[in-house]
This record gives sequence, C-alpha cells and structure tokens, in this order.
Amino acid sequence: MHEPSVVLPAKVQNGQVILGLDPSLRGTGYGVIRVAKPHPVALCHGTIKCPGGWLHSRCLAFIIQKVRDVIRQHHPTVCVVEGLFYAQNLQTAIVMGEARGAGLAAAAEEGLEIFEMAPRRVKQAIVGYGSAQKLAVAKMVQRLLKLDETPEPDAADALALALAHIQACGPLNRLAAKRI
Repeated sequence: MHEPSVVLPAKVQNGQVILGLDPSLRGTGYGVIRVAKPHPVALCHGTIKCPGGWLHSRCLAFIIQKVRDVIRQHHPTVCVVEGLFYAQNLQTAIVMGEARGAGLAAAAEEGLEIFEMAPRRVKQAIVGYGSAQKLAVAKMVQRLLKLDETPEPDAADALALALAHIQACGPLNRLAAKRI
C-alpha cells in the first residue's frame, strides 16, 4: 500500500514557524515567518548566494549548510518549497533540481514536515493572479508582512511560499498541498 501524495496540511497554529524555500543554485531564497495575529511576522529572509566561479558541489554544500543554520536558529516545523516547473532548457532543470534537493535534504534532516506548492498557486494565493510578475509578489509580501523594505526577489518568493501555506491551511481555503 502506498502513501497518498496529496495531503491536507494540518491547521496552522498561532506561534508556529514556517520556512519557505525558493531553490536555485546561485540564489536560493529563504523566508521564515511566525504565525501570529493580526498578521504573520517575518523572522528572517534572504538569499543564499553562490558566486559563478564556484563548482556546483560547493554551491550545494553551501546551500545545505545555510538552510541548516536558518532552521537551527528559528526552529520551523514546516518547510514549503516551490514545486517543479517545466524549464525549456534541460540543463537548467537539472541544476534547479540539484539545488532543490540540497534544500529538501537539509529540511528533511532536521525533521521538518515538507510541502510543495506550484509557483502559479503561490502567485494566485498572494497576488490573486497566477501569472503575476516577481515585483508584484514582492510588493504584496512586503504589505502582508508589514516590512519596511521590499525583499529581494528570491527571498520574497520564499516568504510568499510560507504565506501561501498559511492561507492553504486556513478555514476558508482548505486546498490540498503536495506533501513530500
């Protein structure tokens, strides 16, 4: 008997900490939020940047270490990662998959419950339009989290993943998320 791949996430609890990850080899976005009323609070966000001269293996090890550091500092219980998308370039898709795997391995190693969401689903949840531009997502994330500045694009996408997860778990929007 195999485990179903689509599972309704448990209802989020006030105080729960959620990590969003937007993986990329040269710029993995991360965002950590705490569920709170009247609105979620951003605990940290940023981009794990790897210089172009680094070997892929060095970048992957660096991503793993930095994700571990964020998890150990903020103690999230859930990780939400951007779902796979269809890249036109096979090499790009492979490299993205490697970075995604590094982030997922770090989250799994730390015992987080992991979900993935399609990029269009996240944009729909945050901006109301599945084809929204990165700047629109970043501006809405800034507004929803009451941030003083607009986050960097990759960090904004990671924060949007965490916010979309909260919305998906809400009483008015119990949509299925893929648990991985």
